Amino acid sequence: MNDDSHEDEAPKAEATLRRIHAARAESAAARAAALSHYVEKHGADDANAVWKAAHAGRVAAQALAVLAESGPDPAANARCARNAAAAAAQAALMGRSVDAGAEASAQAAQVALKASQAAAAAAGAERLGADATLNAAADEAERAAVTAAENAGWIIPGEKVPGMATGVRSPEMMSMLHL
Repeated sequence: MNDDSHEDEAPKAEATLRRIHAARAESAAARAAALSHYVEKHGADDANAVWKAAHAGRVAAQALAVLAESGPDPAANARCARNAAAAAAQAALMGRSVDAGAEASAQAAQVALKASQAAAAAAGAERLGADATLNAAADEAERAAVTAAENAGWIIPGEKVPGMATGVRSPEMMSMLHL
């Protein structure tokens, strides 16, 4: 192999990693949006949970928007996916809260936390979003979080989830998201 073929492989690998991270971020952002709407509908008497779930949905939408605006950069793209998964985990905690400890909701919240941790590991400082094993584990954890959310009734398969507005992306928010 010559040097030119190595130069051609790098952009292809980065584009592939971008698609992997983007798919995970989209899934997590959709979970956060679904949970925000679920909590708003079922937790009307808990304004704190409604606000936190809505905020989580906005943060996930912001992470997804930043990913869509950026170029192929495995580290940055993995951070966006991590941030969307963390926001979805926060929304899942609010779902558990309004469901008053229902077993399926408690389990779904726990699985969402694991998905967030797996996404964080994939975006970790050592591998910078490029480790195939960590990415596969994060993808599997995300699929498990979606299934658990469906089992809890937070997501209804086939039902279109309304999108979330990103709100204002302040420098403080972008810094908090490590972007």
